[in-house]
Amino acid sequence: MTSRENEGKPELKPADRPGRREALVRLGSAAGVLVASAGVGRLVYDRGGFGASDDQGTRQVRDYRTAPGPEAKELGELAIARAKIDELAPTAEALVGRAIDALGGMKRFISRGDVVVVKPNIGWDRLPMHAANTSPDVVGAVIEQAFNAGAKKVIVADGSCNEAERCFQRSGIWRKAYGMGAEVILPAEHRYRTTRIKGEVLDEWPIFTTLVDADKVINVPIAKHHNLAKYTAAMKNWYGVLGGRRNRLHQNIDTSIADLATFMRPSLVVVDAMRVLVRNGPQGGNVDDTKVMNTIIASVDQVAADSFGCTLIGQHRDNIPYLKMGHERGLGTMMWENLRVREV
Repeated sequence: MTSRENEGKPELKPADRPGRREALVRLGSAAGVLVASAGVGRLVYDRGGFGASDDQGTRQVRDYRTAPGPEAKELGELAIARAKIDELAPTAEALVGRAIDALGGMKRFISRGDVVVVKPNIGWDRLPMHAANTSPDVVGAVIEQAFNAGAKKVIVADGSCNEAERCFQRSGIWRKAYGMGAEVILPAEHRYRTTRIKGEVLDEWPIFTTLVDADKVINVPIAKHHNLAKYTAAMKNWYGVLGGRRNRLHQNIDTSIADLATFMRPSLVVVDAMRVLVRNGPQGGNVDDTKVMNTIIASVDQVAADSFGCTLIGQHRDNIPYLKMGHERGLGTMMWENLRVREV
C-alpha cells in the first residue's frame, strides 16, 4: 500500500496475522459459502423452464382445464357432430357450434379476458384438400367461438415440420385467422425455452412458449392416418409444442406422445374430421387418400377423443399403444362409450 492508503489505518502486526491453520479454516468457510450460494442460484435460476427447480421427481403438468361446475353432470363429455341427413354440405362453423354447444357452450371453457391459444395442426406444406393440416374453416369457427365467449386475445400457433411460413400460408390458416381477428405466431428460435417435462422419454426439451403460456389452450387437430403412430389427432398434435430434433423421438413415438399429453392438458379438444386423410399420413399429398366425413369431435378428454376418432380411419384403440398409456396414466379414458356421449 502507498503511505496515503495507510493513513488512518491500524498497522497489522505479525502477531495479528492468522496462522496457517486458521487461514485454512477461513478458506474452507468461504468455499462453503460459495458452494451454498451456487446451490441457491441453481434453485432460483430455472433456465426459463417449467418446474426445472423441482428436485422431487414428480411429473410437471400444464393443466388448462377449468373446474367443472355442478351443471357439468348434465352436459356431454364427448360430442360428435355430423351432417344431418338432408344437409349435403354442412359448414364447419355449424358443426363446430353444434359440438361445443353439446358440451355446454364455449363459455364453459373460456372466461372473459382470457388469452387463448388455438393449436391446430399446421405441420405440412399442403392445401386444405390434402387433409394434412387442420381445416382453416374449423380453425376459424373455433376462433369465433372463443371471441364470442369473451376472450381478450386469440393466438394461433404451431411448430411446423416443413418451412413454417409456407405451411401457414398454403394451409389457408394464416389468412383465415387474421380475417377472424386472431394473432398468428410462427415458430422462431427466441420463442423456445428448455423446459423440464419429466416424462419417460421427454425429460428436458425446447418448448414453444407461445403454445403454453396462455390462459387457455384449445387443441384443434385434424384426424388422419400416421405411418408410425397409426393415427394422429389430439394427443399426437402436441408434437407441435416441441422444438429441437423431434425425429429423434420416433424410435419411441408412443411413449413420447403419452409424455406430451401428460404435460399438456387442454381446456378443450375440437377434432377436425370434415375431410380425413385415411392413408399415407401424416403428410399426404394425394386427394384420393382423403375422405369427406363432415364430422367434428369435441371433448375435454383427449384420450377419448382419439379413441373414437381413430375409428374414422378404420383403426381400433387397442392397436394404438399411446392410447393405452394415456388411459393408464389417468389422462382420460379409452372407453369413450362410457362417457356421456352427445351425438348431434
